[in-house]
Amino acid sequence: MSGQRFWEDVLEGEALETCSFPLTVYRLVMAAGANRDFNAIHHNGDYAKATGAPDMYANNLFLQGMWERCVRDYIGLGGVIRKMSGFRMRIFNTVGDTVHVKARVLRKWQDQEQGFVEFEIWSENAAGVSVGPGRMIATLPFAPIPGAA
Repeated sequence: MSGQRFWEDVLEGEALETCSFPLTVYRLVMAAGANRDFNAIHHNGDYAKATGAPDMYANNLFLQGMWERCVRDYIGLGGVIRKMSGFRMRIFNTVGDTVHVKARVLRKWQDQEQGFVEFEIWSENAAGVSVGPGRMIATLPFAPIPGAA
């Protein structure tokens, strides 16, 4: 994270920096433990294959966290993620894949003295779009006025 972005700095149509997440066994096991999703499909390849999946795969909370990381890196710690919608898993994100989260600014607006930004966001792996596309809405602080107390 490079610092706080202010609402005035946001450009409609701007692409966010891609966040990439290599899916190793270690990372899937740690994610499953961290979000307490102990279903073996997320950390046991043989079990996942027995259910018809190609291999162990990332769970929803881990994938949603990837989306949050991409937007959080853009909005900074002073921004607040208000809404996520359109999160749909299309294909598996399995061990050995690298998930690339991509986003762009759709629009920005002000409402009741808050600066809102809407993002289009999606995840891709080698097979194509794996999650989304969806939307996220965040609020960002306004830039301080020079000389204001």
